Amino acid sequence: MELLKQRIKKDGKVRSGNVLKVDSFLNHQMDISLFEAIGKEFKRRFADCPINKILTIESSGIGIACIAAQSFGVPVVFAKKNTTKNIDGAVYSAQIESFTHGRIYNVIVAREFLSPDDNVLIIDDFLANGKALIGLSQIVKKSGANLCGAGIVIEKGFQNGGKQLREEGMRIESLAIIKSMTDDGEIEFE
Repeated sequence: MELLKQRIKKDGKVRSGNVLKVDSFLNHQMDISLFEAIGKEFKRRFADCPINKILTIESSGIGIACIAAQSFGVPVVFAKKNTTKNIDGAVYSAQIESFTHGRIYNVIVAREFLSPDDNVLIIDDFLANGKALIGLSQIVKKSGANLCGAGIVIEKGFQNGGKQLREEGMRIESLAIIKSMTDDGEIEFE
C-alpha cells in the first residue's frame, strides 16, 4: 500500500533494537483518513472471505480494527491483556509475548463473543516475531471459529514471524513489509 509506505518513510522513526516508532499516525495519535484507506484495503484483500468478526489485541490494534470493521460491516472483539470484573463467565485465553514491551501477557476473550459460527479476521498494527498472531490464532482455534487470515498494517519482514506463520499455512496480508531498517533512519520495503 503505497500511501502507507510513504507515510512510514515521512513520519516513522527508527530506534535501536529494531523498533519503528509510528506513534504520530498509527498507534498513539491516529490518522483516521489513513485508517479508512487501510480498512478499505483489508476489505479488498479479504473480499473472498465471509468475515463476520474482527479480532485484535489490546491496545494498539483496536483503533485500526474498528475502522476496518466499518468496511466489513462487522463487530470487533479485542483480546484483553488483563482480567477484569466486567468479564462474566468462561473465557478463551492464550499467552502472548510482546516484542515491544518485552513481557508475557495472558490475553483473554469472553467465550460469548467467539463461536464455531464465526469467520474471523485478525487485525494488528505490527507483525514482528509473530507471537501475538500465534496467541490470537490459538484463541480462534479454541473457539471453534474459522480463521480467515490476518491483516497486518506493518510487517518487519527481516524478522521471522510472518515467514514462519505463512509456512504453517496462515494467510497474512501485510500492507507494508519492511525489508530492512538502519539506525540512521533508512527504511527499505519489500
